[in-house]
Amino acid sequence: MPARSRTEIARAYFGAYKTNDRKFIEDMLAADFTFTSPYDDAIDRKTFFERCWPAGQRMAEISPEEIVENGDRVFVLYKCRTREGKEFRNVETLDFTDDRIRAVNVYFGAAYIDGVFQPS
Repeated sequence: MPARSRTEIARAYFGAYKTNDRKFIEDMLAADFTFTSPYDDAIDRKTFFERCWPAGQRMAEISPEEIVENGDRVFVLYKCRTREGKEFRNVETLDFTDDRIRAVNVYFGAAYIDGVFQPS
């Protein structure tokens, strides 16, 4: 069976958030995985699962809208809706080593509730 493309892995990664499949995420992340966002500076796997995984469960919807592969990096534009009704788009880069995600970098977009801008 042929290996999955990085685009397919990225889709499955976001799909695992929808299905609350932590094991899949654990299996997809490289041992030296790091996560960076406006709130996190290259945190490790353990800290990611302590801090970010529970926050991801606040999402009622996570829908990739555009995925672009560029070498070992995949760019994902996605739309989220929280259980409280806040909607926003973010961009993440997923950096790969072979078929594992080595690093995720998140860039936050603006948030809205019922079409009204929500300042941070």
